[in-house]
Amino acid sequence: MSGTQVSAPPSPQLFFETITAYQSTEALKAAIQLEVFTAIGEANHTAESIGRRCQASERGIRILCDTLVVIGFLTKDGNRYSLTQDSALFLDRKSPAYMGSAIQFMLAPAAVDGFRELAAAVRKGGTVKDQNGLTPEHPMWVDFARGMAPLMVMPAELLAKLLKADEGQKWKVLSLAAGHGMFDITIARHNPNATIWAVDWPNVLEVARENTAKAGVSDRYHTIPGSAFDVDYGTGYDLVLITNFLHHFDSATCEKLLRKVHAALKPVGRAVVLEFVPNEDRISPPVPARFSLTMLAGTPAGDAYTFSELQSMLRNAGYTSIENHPLAPTFFNVVIAKK
Repeated sequence: MSGTQVSAPPSPQLFFETITAYQSTEALKAAIQLEVFTAIGEANHTAESIGRRCQASERGIRILCDTLVVIGFLTKDGNRYSLTQDSALFLDRKSPAYMGSAIQFMLAPAAVDGFRELAAAVRKGGTVKDQNGLTPEHPMWVDFARGMAPLMVMPAELLAKLLKADEGQKWKVLSLAAGHGMFDITIARHNPNATIWAVDWPNVLEVARENTAKAGVSDRYHTIPGSAFDVDYGTGYDLVLITNFLHHFDSATCEKLLRKVHAALKPVGRAVVLEFVPNEDRISPPVPARFSLTMLAGTPAGDAYTFSELQSMLRNAGYTSIENHPLAPTFFNVVIAKK
């Protein structure tokens, strides 16, 4: 009958693909470690030539590359493999946008161990790991600072554009949990009249200092070592950057931090929150929606907050004129609130 929808018959395919999804993760990790994408970018297109370049067996490379075709990272024509547009940009080590180093943090034991006891975390409502992302001076944050910087280059540039850093206004900027420093460094690069104060653990700030030297902004970059909840920020800030930080905590703790930030801002200052922000249904878009699970496995009470939840926190902390800006084409949103 015209217009009648025929539902697909039951299939175990989704179960099988999901329960074996770790194999795709390990295939991508192996390809990055072996520099398969870089080898193909150097015009090695067959399993034999890629294997030679990667010092790996032809059989192993053939099976790995076929898998990468299946999951979408390569294309294949006959026996020749080629990079997709995304793989060429993000996974060829010679690309300026290379982000393969992110596996150093995203697949480190400290990042994945919580998922091995996820059922227990679901029962508890938070991680069951004693050592987790909120442990003071946890070494995982040095891995984060070193590994994740390339992944943040694009959102950092988009954030600087959104804030109109190029207009060159005289800015005093506070950056909380600065990590690699990409967001504040990018603002300093675009705005020669911006001075940065960065807060993070001392071991993490060493990485940020390395990156400021590479960017040529060390003379305008100051550090405040310690916990963002405990250190004295000072006052008179035009901007306070809170990037990928609030999701580690429950809403009451977030409000406590936002009040402290409010006190440090100038009367017309702005708090700039960059986050994974799911829609109000909490099941879309996919990346922000799934990030809540990362927080369940890795923190005692963290979450991916919707805009209405962030808006409520900010209002309770005394902010006005709260705006939500999707940072396309990334999976982040920027929430800007005025004092």
